[in-house]
This record gives sequence, C-alpha cells and structure tokens, in this order.
Amino acid sequence: MAVDFITTYAWILWLVVILIFIIIEVTTVDFTFLMLAVGSVGGLLSGLLGAPFWAQVLIAGVISLLLLFTVRPALQRALQKGGDATPTNVEALLGQSGTVTTDFVEGQGHVKLANGETWTAKLSQLTTERPVESGERVVVTAIDGATAVVVPAERNAS
Repeated sequence: MAVDFITTYAWILWLVVILIFIIIEVTTVDFTFLMLAVGSVGGLLSGLLGAPFWAQVLIAGVISLLLLFTVRPALQRALQKGGDATPTNVEALLGQSGTVTTDFVEGQGHVKLANGETWTAKLSQLTTERPVESGERVVVTAIDGATAVVVPAERNAS
C-alpha cells in the first residue's frame, strides 16, 4: 500500500524537491543546487514514464553527479571570465604619470595626472630630497588619503 502511494504521488515529491533546489540556487548562485534540480527533473521524467521510485532516485542521482562534475565547472569558469580586470579607484592611479603644476615646497605640491585630475601630492620617502619644479614629470607610487605620493620620473638620456 505504501509503495503504491509513493509511486502514485512521486511526481509531487519531485516537484517540491525541484522547487526547493531552485529557491536555494537563487539565493546562493553557486550552480550546485541548479545541477541537483536538473537531476531531479530527470527523476521526475523517469517517474512519469513509469519507472519505480528507486530507479527514479538512482536516475536523479546519476544525472546530478554528472552535471556537478562536468557542466558546473564549465559554467563557473565562463561566469568568472566575464569579470572586468580594469583597475579602478586607487588601483587605477598607481603607476600613473603626471606633471608637476606647482613647485614642491618641503616635499609637497600639486600634480596634474595623465587622467586629467589635479591632486595634492607629496614626495615619497624613498625619494632623495631634491627640488621638484613645475613641469617636471612624476609617477604615482601610492595614495595617502586625498594626497598622491609621487616620485620624479626617470629622465631619458636623449
């Protein structure tokens, strides 16, 4: 009697399991529960074709495992490839060149960076104390709050 009941209403169980897996997948976006949901669809379809419940569970498990180890890694790689590797914020300023707009007095002055922004700047502690004058090229090595830390650019021997 119980076996007939499970076999008769297994499709409802499969629908509930699929719905639960989809809800969990939407919250985690890890593709694990998506693969389990698709495997459960295999179990549902096999049940609708008349397979006994133990076969439905076996089919759902095999499909889920195959998807977890074949399709899921490829999906994750494809999703990660879409990331934009362009540096932003402070990272975008590091290494950027600029031109001194006001002479450095006591290690501080102003520079106009290659991106067009004008920044208050100070000389890096690694720089030997020497005058840095207007028009000289500098390179940003760090950002300290709202101040660019710069070093004089190497001069090419031409």
